[in-house]
Amino acid sequence: MKTDPEIFIRANTSVMAPPHVPEISLYLASEAHELWLKTEEELEAIGLPPPFWAFAWAGGQGLARYILDHPEMVRGKRVLDFASGSGLVGIAAVMAGAREVTACDIDPWAEAAVRLNAEVNGVVLGFAGADLIGQAVDADILLAGDVFYDSAFAAALVPWFSGLAAGGKSVLVGDPGRSYLPRDRLECCAVYEVPVTRALEDSEIKKTTVWRFVP
Repeated sequence: MKTDPEIFIRANTSVMAPPHVPEISLYLASEAHELWLKTEEELEAIGLPPPFWAFAWAGGQGLARYILDHPEMVRGKRVLDFASGSGLVGIAAVMAGAREVTACDIDPWAEAAVRLNAEVNGVVLGFAGADLIGQAVDADILLAGDVFYDSAFAAALVPWFSGLAAGGKSVLVGDPGRSYLPRDRLECCAVYEVPVTRALEDSEIKKTTVWRFVP
């Protein structure tokens, strides 16, 4: 890497609580941070992929809220927080009593973000940087916040998630109405009104649903 992730994260974000999950604190970027204003070219110049880990996306906030409000979903279980970004959902799972939580993200910067965010909240998460799509999962439940924003990504995830559900795994996703959500494969668990930043989304409140993949 051209830039040390931990030093960069500490310098370009602040520790704050996502509005829908005030129990958790994360290193996040706001409009007050220079990171918010950097173009893709500027990010590439410092060796930084798009910093999805620097924002508390609506789907992740809704899913984290659901886990905290329904700890029986993860209590005593092995949890995989897929495409974890900041680690928000995984941190919620640890707080809710999960036996073991692994955050998974192919962005190497997310590993540093998850580690720092776990430290802030006094919890321990494992981390996997491998591409797990299509593979068997050594967990009882898979959690995924805001993953259906891209057509090709969704096309890869749907058969994988469906297969895991058919094999007895619980698969929960948090989604604020992204374009590629496979509604015909899902069962609604809860609906939230999640405050978000207008600069990231098209409104200040996103109706966010937690769904369970149906076998």
